Amino acid sequence: MINPSFGNFYEDFIAGETIQHASSKTIFESDNNFFSLLTMNHHPVHLDINYAEQQQHGKILVVGTLVFSLAVGLTVADISGKAVANLGYESVKHLRPTFIGDTIYARTEILDKRESSSKDDRGIVSVITYASNQNDEDVLSFERSVLIKKRKRNDD
Repeated sequence: MINPSFGNFYEDFIAGETIQHASSKTIFESDNNFFSLLTMNHHPVHLDINYAEQQQHGKILVVGTLVFSLAVGLTVADISGKAVANLGYESVKHLRPTFIGDTIYARTEILDKRESSSKDDRGIVSVITYASNQNDEDVLSFERSVLIKKRKRNDD
């Protein structure tokens, strides 16, 4: 059964508001290995300790798209839980490296919102999300637009 309280309706979003998402995720070596193999990213900087030790950071780097995927996932309960669709992701920026053992947190700023021009039961919310590590350093950011249901009278 779908949880009716999961997510926010269009009306719940306030431009300028920042949401600190409650969940976090520590990235384990197995997470990075599975993601690398699943997505066919076999670059040795993500999988080979000996290779990685001889590179700029001296240790294995977590795949950037794993960090991106985790950041999106951490926001679902607050941002896209009532979404009809994610319309697009833009400006994905890798701000600093992420390593095995880092814990990822996410916060999202509501940039703008507007009603749909084609359907009156939904609206578009534009946001920017920042992923940070356990040291409160931003490691990734991205913008996206989400098509979100409006509240029906009986949903109050």
